[in-house]
Amino acid sequence: MVKVPISSRSVMGRINSFIKKLGPGLLFAGTAIGVSHLVQSTKAGAEFGFGLTWALLIAILLKYPFFKFAPKYSIATNESVLHGYQKLHPIIPIIFFIITLGTMFTIQTAVTIVTAGIANSIFGNILSIEVWTLIILFFSFLLLIIGKYNMLDKVIKILIITLAVSTILSFLFAGANFEETINLEQVFPKESVSIVFLIAFMGWMPAPLDVSVWNSIWTVEKIKLQKQNSISNSMFDFNLGYFGTAILGICFIGVGYFTIYNSSEILSESAAIFSDQLIRLYTDNLGDWSYYLIAFAALSTMLSTTITALDASPRAMGITTELILNKEIRKGYLFWVSILSIGTLIIFFVFTSQMGLLIKVATILSFLTAPFFAIINYLLITSKHTPKDFRPNILMHILSIIGIIYLVGFSVFFLIKGV
Repeated sequence: MVKVPISSRSVMGRINSFIKKLGPGLLFAGTAIGVSHLVQSTKAGAEFGFGLTWALLIAILLKYPFFKFAPKYSIATNESVLHGYQKLHPIIPIIFFIITLGTMFTIQTAVTIVTAGIANSIFGNILSIEVWTLIILFFSFLLLIIGKYNMLDKVIKILIITLAVSTILSFLFAGANFEETINLEQVFPKESVSIVFLIAFMGWMPAPLDVSVWNSIWTVEKIKLQKQNSISNSMFDFNLGYFGTAILGICFIGVGYFTIYNSSEILSESAAIFSDQLIRLYTDNLGDWSYYLIAFAALSTMLSTTITALDASPRAMGITTELILNKEIRKGYLFWVSILSIGTLIIFFVFTSQMGLLIKVATILSFLTAPFFAIINYLLITSKHTPKDFRPNILMHILSIIGIIYLVGFSVFFLIKGV
């Protein structure tokens, strides 16, 4: 029997303890690092090189306060921001209910199909996209219903570690194989098509702002699981997940730049086909050995998004329903997970031909509601409902005001140029 040195056990113990403290921030990363990174960031690199890195960094910086305020409120009060919205005004949960009901089915269908497409590509078309969609949705459903938050927390940590390692390695290997001089010049698109892409790229980086509500709910669940509440641990967890999305976003830009930029390849608008193109192009550039590296980076990216999205919307809808009806609903989470799963399958099998339009409507709605969530989160964290010690400092106040102006202006710009 091989004995592990005491010093090694001590190090492993500290690492395990550190990982156990993480949770909602990594769930946020698992949700955010999806189509926005795999598709949009890679396309940004393929079309503009590193030229749109400025756009990624601005989006990350100016949305930061509003994503941060949600878990911070939950840490301060041990309740989700949805309860805080109710305290601000009873109409806000109703608005949130309508927004979520209008977007959750098509978004869930979209991310599940992309995940199924990647799985189909990796496993050599042994099953159809339809069968893979059923398998992935059924697996996610069982994981959430049987394992609950505790299992979700553990699975997403594995996926995020896999995603981070495989993506960073893909970026490094692609960069090492790149024979041209790397151009870091920043650009602002001038053509209308490119401007529309820029709007979508910044609007969805790192995620739609309604995801801040999900992060808040996961924070409450983590507090219940650990039976303790540490502001320093929770904020470190959030910052790690949040800024990790920026680092991996740059990595995906780099992968697109190093493997596709200046090539004659026309990238598909279909996320599933695009993923297959990306894996093939990467293999062509680096060799067959790299196939599974980028393939599992893509699969872990989308599988984490599929699972977290299937968990978060039902949690949010369950809480919102209770707030609107002013009564506790038994098995509300099970009800909404079931509704979302069934609705996803119906949309997939019945409205596949209209999927592009449905996704466009849902994503535009999420995009245009970003100022709403920014303003509400800001009002809540600065209100009497948040303990004074948890309210933002002057720097965060200034950044918040700039962020709100940016989101409102960006939405107006989108309506003028993007629709």
